[in-house]
Amino acid sequence: MTRVGAVDVHYNEQGGARAALVVCHELTFSKIEAEYAADIHRVAPYIPGALFERELPCIRSVLALGPSLDLLIVDGYATLDPQGRPGLGAHTSCAIGIPVIGVAKSPFRTATHAANVTRGTATRPLYITATGIDISEAARIVASMAGLNRIPDALASVDRLARGHRLPKRPTTPT
Repeated sequence: MTRVGAVDVHYNEQGGARAALVVCHELTFSKIEAEYAADIHRVAPYIPGALFERELPCIRSVLALGPSLDLLIVDGYATLDPQGRPGLGAHTSCAIGIPVIGVAKSPFRTATHAANVTRGTATRPLYITATGIDISEAARIVASMAGLNRIPDALASVDRLARGHRLPKRPTTPT
């Protein structure tokens, strides 16, 4: 059975962060099977061009709480240019050994290779990049994710969880 996850990180004013993960058993993310959150008390400072140095330890913390995954979706870019310069997704893929799809909400000037996916009644696209999976397949997965809005339901849910707007639900199946 396929296990897929979506992850997000939110930083607080005290120099820490909360990382969140939602896990599903199918690529449409139509039924969230489990949710996890990890509070990180101290994070590295933001360095332009090196977001992964700040975000990857947080992602690893929350992934350690859940089951092994076959695919992960991150909020941001997997690769930053057509030559494959690694972004957060590629660094994450390298660190955890699975394919990663990057879903960004705004364009990045060098990411001319990103696939544009427009969902629901939105007029603005999402920018899809990937590592370890073909970009056209990644775009198809994001386009088919549950939800009627621009942002797929699972990504909106993991964002709310990372922001602390709600607590994780208990897993509905053994993980």
